[in-house]
Amino acid sequence: MAKIYLDNSATTRPSEAAANALKLAADTVWGNPSALHEGGIEAGRLLDDSRKAVAAVLHSDPSEVFFTGSGTLANNTAIFGAAAALKNRGRRIITTAIEHPSVSECMKRLETEGFEVIRLSPDIYGHFSLDELESLVDGNTILVSVMAVNNELGTVNPVEKIKPVMKRKGSPGLLHSDWVQGFGKISANPAKAGIDLLSVSAHKIHGVKGAGALYIRRGVKIRPYILGGGQESGIYSGTEAMPAIAAFGAACGEININKALESVRAMRDEFVDKLLGIPGVTVNSPADALPYIVNFSAVGVPSQTMVNALSEQGIYISTGSACKRGHRSEVITAVGLPADRADSAVRVSLSRYTTSGELDACAAAVADTVRRIRR
Repeated sequence: MAKIYLDNSATTRPSEAAANALKLAADTVWGNPSALHEGGIEAGRLLDDSRKAVAAVLHSDPSEVFFTGSGTLANNTAIFGAAAALKNRGRRIITTAIEHPSVSECMKRLETEGFEVIRLSPDIYGHFSLDELESLVDGNTILVSVMAVNNELGTVNPVEKIKPVMKRKGSPGLLHSDWVQGFGKISANPAKAGIDLLSVSAHKIHGVKGAGALYIRRGVKIRPYILGGGQESGIYSGTEAMPAIAAFGAACGEININKALESVRAMRDEFVDKLLGIPGVTVNSPADALPYIVNFSAVGVPSQTMVNALSEQGIYISTGSACKRGHRSEVITAVGLPADRADSAVRVSLSRYTTSGELDACAAAVADTVRRIRR
């Protein structure tokens, strides 16, 4: 039975180029990039090339890109680093109620340390209100952290409109954005968007697990969270995971945002039309969502039942964030979906390798599952 993988927001299949780059770094260029002999210098060149590849996708300078061990570690480094650096200038932090756990759990920790964390309330589609944000930002606000694309609904946030609000309200704070789901799928230009800190991950763009990166705008100072030998200019210490970083760079070199977006959007639209033709199915993602993510509910069919039924047919989808496995989705709860839709919400997430045939098979399997369960 052929497997159909539609859980790309959790992780993606490594591309051939990424796998080849990983093998090269592991088999041939395996020196420590901090070493001063030829083996280390060769690894250092590979590290530099990988940094340039990530920076190119971000339209930034390579000196503004710092490698970490994952998107989660990039988020932790940004949030704790910003809070520590600016705590003497204020204690207010603003975020949303539907951030990824690698952000929301940091916020809970900061609350125990005396910071005031305010969470913007999203509407049913995951959009936050800029008016609410403006009413809350003040001269005591040291950090605003808002994700670019929600990992469960696909909601795209107007991150580029936040910094002007902060400036108008006299905030001395930094703007951080978790860009893990948007990186490589929508154009990123943090400097132009007024973003000070931006987090990305390799395994969401057909790289491999074990590498992430944090963009830090030139001139911005945060306090290092991971301490050690001073690698990555002291921002993230520890010997760089060169095989994963090399694969990250190779994956970045394959990105063609506009071409992939056009193809994926066309497939998404056809898939959504088929879903809406199934009695009782409602799409929870907004119409303007990133087309790589489709969240829907088949009322009457519990989320895990749908996931299990499709998995038995070799079709892999999810109930939400893989980082909160076994827990009811905080995102779906926060946006206020009716209970019957919340209890049946599932996520299908695409990649540039997804085919129309795979989505057709998924839609047919959903329809069959709905008929069997309701019968």
